[in-house]
Amino acid sequence: MDWKAAILGFKSYLLLERSLSPNSIDAYVSDIHKLVEFLNINQLKISPLNLKQEQVEQFIKYIFELGLGDRSQSRILSGIRAFYKYLLVENLVDDDPTELFEGPKLQRKIPEVLSFEEISTLIGAIDLSTQQGHRNKAMLETLYACGLRVSELINLKLSNFYFEEEYIKVLGKGNKERIVPIGQDALKQNKIYLNNYRNKINIQTGYEDFLYLNRRGKNLTRVMVFMIIKALVKEQGIQKIVSPHTFRHSFATHLVEGGADLRAVQDML
Repeated sequence: MDWKAAILGFKSYLLLERSLSPNSIDAYVSDIHKLVEFLNINQLKISPLNLKQEQVEQFIKYIFELGLGDRSQSRILSGIRAFYKYLLVENLVDDDPTELFEGPKLQRKIPEVLSFEEISTLIGAIDLSTQQGHRNKAMLETLYACGLRVSELINLKLSNFYFEEEYIKVLGKGNKERIVPIGQDALKQNKIYLNNYRNKINIQTGYEDFLYLNRRGKNLTRVMVFMIIKALVKEQGIQKIVSPHTFRHSFATHLVEGGADLRAVQDML
């Protein structure tokens, strides 16, 4: 039995035996498709009847490293457990490879994930009465919209920002270059910053191509980005430990929860 046939049987089981709604069934099936995507990405040609605990563990590690929050991890594993419960009920498998992976196994110390509303609140609270305010808004919109590391953000070059094509070129760890699409809100804020504020800064020699500049005309430091975010979080009373990396984790979590392809999210990260 291949994955397609097993998933079709699982959908029938959820509908007829558990009387779930179409939306709930789609959510369960989406979780199984994420597992199948992982197997395909890693070229693991394993049927659903032959999946082992080892592959489940690798999958959990994979979605953890993508930056998904514990709730998302738990929900995905719950869907896969339900799938193998169905296979057991139908006597299609003798062993459940998810049996040892209960909720407590997922309690890992990872950065907090902000909701979309919290992200919007933080960015919306930026004081736009100063040059720095418009820079900060453009910067945080880009940090979230592109899932950047803080080091990638402060080193983002103007020459690697393609406004018409709506993407940026990022130099990541190990000097690996990647192309990341950028959303309309981030594009808009960066255009405002460039056309009305950055062009008024006395830029120091050697820093002409850095996108985000401080008042002295040099690129920002990691510490400064941390301080900007910390001040906004405190001001808005958000009771979470938030850092620039939280925006990256939130970016990945929101994409996956929205149904994005795992490979696409991995490539953007």
